[in-house]
Amino acid sequence: MKGIALFNNLEDLDAESKYLVHKAKEATQLSYSPYSKFQVGAALLLEDGTLVLGANQENASYPLCMCAERVALYTASSQYPGKSVKKIAIVAHKKNHKELSSATACGACRQVMLEFEARQESAMEVIMLGSDQKWAKCSSADTLLPLSFDSSNLKE
Repeated sequence: MKGIALFNNLEDLDAESKYLVHKAKEATQLSYSPYSKFQVGAALLLEDGTLVLGANQENASYPLCMCAERVALYTASSQYPGKSVKKIAIVAHKKNHKELSSATACGACRQVMLEFEARQESAMEVIMLGSDQKWAKCSSADTLLPLSFDSSNLKE
């Protein structure tokens, strides 16, 4: 897959990516997931080295839930305006389980990441655990959402 490198083990990733995965796992403890019991954490690294965490936030009215990736991205945008996102890691596990579950970004999060890349005019790496239990390191959100919807679709 173009722009996506797969790794069999977390230890095979570079030190910065492993650090972000570790921080994303810590962020799962901030998850509010009483309905799904699926705790998702995201950790992103800004261009200046600032770390921002996010965790999924559920609601009894399911459409009002927010994914960990978007929580982290929106926090970064509001707390550190103008700073680019260099890299984001996403992990998940079931409540009271230590082993990580597959957790690739949903379509809505991929769209938001793509918009962030457009705004900052640079790619962000995305690290996540695929359903095959391999770590995916994507060179940009653009690789995750081909034929995407962007601002060019809105022009007359």
